[in-house]
Amino acid sequence: MRFHPSTFAMPMLRPRIITIIIFTLLLPLTSATTTATEPCRFSFLDGDHLYNYTLSSPIRNFPHGILSEDGFYKVAVNETTLWFQLCDGMVFNHDPPVCADCWDCGGPNRCGTQCNALVANKVGGYHVCTTLGRGPKIDVDIIDKKNPHTGVIVKMSNSGPKFNCSLAVSVLCNLNGVQGPQAMERLGACDYVIELKHPSGCAIIVNVHGGGLGWFGTLLIIVLCLFAAYLLAGIVYRFFFLGIRGVDIIPNLDFWVSLPRRTQSLCASLVRRFKGPSESYRSSYSPVNF
Repeated sequence: MRFHPSTFAMPMLRPRIITIIIFTLLLPLTSATTTATEPCRFSFLDGDHLYNYTLSSPIRNFPHGILSEDGFYKVAVNETTLWFQLCDGMVFNHDPPVCADCWDCGGPNRCGTQCNALVANKVGGYHVCTTLGRGPKIDVDIIDKKNPHTGVIVKMSNSGPKFNCSLAVSVLCNLNGVQGPQAMERLGACDYVIELKHPSGCAIIVNVHGGGLGWFGTLLIIVLCLFAAYLLAGIVYRFFFLGIRGVDIIPNLDFWVSLPRRTQSLCASLVRRFKGPSESYRSSYSPVNF
């Protein structure tokens, strides 16, 4: 009894086919996850200049970008204390928040570890905490569209049971170093505004003027591609169908060999037309006076 080789090949190929299908389905999900783990990226086009802001990328003297190396930024004004971290969650290795109510940001034992921004107001002798920013959604926008060098605004928000709270941090461009937040401003019931200066607030400017080939470059490429296709088709036809070998395999070889001479003659005729006949073409007879 004989078995065809494909009888044994099919069971071996099935696991490979299944593996390829699974990998193909998971690849877009992997790419989406990689993109989502790079927050605080923003680009702004102003005329011929593209301003790129990558707040969380490492720069000179700041390997973590704008992220605080302490794990959080802290601002205290009167009886209000605000903690926040830009482009990531907060980490407290020291001085953690102590709040009477912190269930939406880690609970009393891990207060501040499950949100991006937290504010504590002293009410009746106790600190009552409110989450200002939570989740991966972080909005970045330009501060002044007429002057993009100023910096960007990083905004985070949280939808609470009573209020929709938010924190807007203006990151001003400062190449000289970091100047942490010194004050805060409260807008409305649960919206806060803070300002800090950091080198990460400075954009990387790319000149996009003339970045493309333009219509002339595109036309030139099309002409060259058509010429290459013409030569290739002619060579294949003359080699396989006409049996021509050697340099004669090039189509219209006589024309291409004579092309430089024809071009020279054409240029010379144009020069004579615009400049008039030269001395060599003038009549050799001398004028006669009667």
